[in-house]
Amino acid sequence: MAEASLPAPPREAPEVPPSPVFDRRRAWLITALIVTFMLINYADKAVLGLAAVPIMDELGISNSTYGLISSSFALLFSLAGLIVGFVSAKVSSRVLLFAMAALWAVAQLPVLFVASVPALIAGRMLLGAAEGPAASMSMHALYKWFPQDRRGLPSALQISGAALGTLIAAPVLTWLITEFGWRSAFLALAAASLAWSAVWWRTGHDGPYGEDPTQSADPPAGSAHGPSVGQRLPYRRLLLNGTVLGSIAGAFGASWAMALSHAWLPVYLRTQLGMTPGTAATFISAVSAFSLVLLLSVPPLLDLLHRHGISRRWSSGAPQGIAVTVAAVAMAAFPFTDGGTRLVLLALAFGGHAIAFPLHYMTASAVVPPPQRGAVFGIVAATGTLPGLIAPYLTGHLLDSAPSPSTGYTQSFLLSAAVMAACGLIALVTIRPEHDARRLAPASTPEPPR
Repeated sequence: MAEASLPAPPREAPEVPPSPVFDRRRAWLITALIVTFMLINYADKAVLGLAAVPIMDELGISNSTYGLISSSFALLFSLAGLIVGFVSAKVSSRVLLFAMAALWAVAQLPVLFVASVPALIAGRMLLGAAEGPAASMSMHALYKWFPQDRRGLPSALQISGAALGTLIAAPVLTWLITEFGWRSAFLALAAASLAWSAVWWRTGHDGPYGEDPTQSADPPAGSAHGPSVGQRLPYRRLLLNGTVLGSIAGAFGASWAMALSHAWLPVYLRTQLGMTPGTAATFISAVSAFSLVLLLSVPPLLDLLHRHGISRRWSSGAPQGIAVTVAAVAMAAFPFTDGGTRLVLLALAFGGHAIAFPLHYMTASAVVPPPQRGAVFGIVAATGTLPGLIAPYLTGHLLDSAPSPSTGYTQSFLLSAAVMAACGLIALVTIRPEHDARRLAPASTPEPPR
């Protein structure tokens, strides 16, 4: 008689690692340090524009040459962001951010010894290489301390470091430039970078929501919230989906306005609107304050809407497209107005796009597995920040070739508005995080056991 087959023992359920504990106090300490990091970062970017008039007068350089110096900052910016994005999977955020800040200090030194066009270009190139990964890697470091449904306010605060950098730096650096010469501003920024790097080395450890899938509390791919923590996807599939492409477009349009603001807005205010250095600095600070208000109010509100059931497409995708498009309309309109209306439109053109920066990281992270998030952030930052290489030099060329500076500025602003409007509309149409997460899920989710 055949022996009866015994039933197979029940399959043990896979062990689910416990979710990490959210360390609120430590997370907000890291947030404060990263906001300070971004403040210094954007002060570094702004200092050349604030010192442009005395530098151009002392060295006798043309608009095109100044535009070339400003654009040289972006020559290695995108490449460095791309490379460090991939390195971030192997090297801790603590080491990466420390090295960046230390290099910022070194980059300010050439002009302190030799004030020349080559020295300015060398310093800006090194600074660009060291700052290229800064925004994406500091956001990546920040995300390691917050679960996905708590990232709206920290993301906004991280980006607000840009507004704070200009809000605080414009009057302080302008005062240093006026009272002690333009070199003193570069020296002050070098000291600030060194001080921050020392504090970060002691404090800036990686958080629990990082690369290790057993430590992450991010939800699975194909859910309404985002990608799987334990899977990897081909980068081609990640980068060619609409949400990531739309995030890149939003970043590109916002970065075009930002690059123009850093390089040429201070010069425009002084040479075309007749403002004194102090008045121009006050206006730039007011624009930054407007950006800061938007950053601290809109993304947290959108995060709240998402927690109440509004899709990521409408709570973070559409708003960034709308913000860039509205800024583009203001950019096209203000050259043809005057008085208070012009100042309001200037503030909207150069400050209204700000919310696109935290939102484009949030939409990209919604479709990218956490182990690949740093690399994709680096790629998004590298392509999205290419305007820094194009816009400053192009504006200088238009100024030198136009019949008058006023005409050259108008041509530059209209071209900028066209680029920004196209980018805003692309972001508005293509960013669909839930749809793209579900579309990517079958390739990243293993089949259940039969």
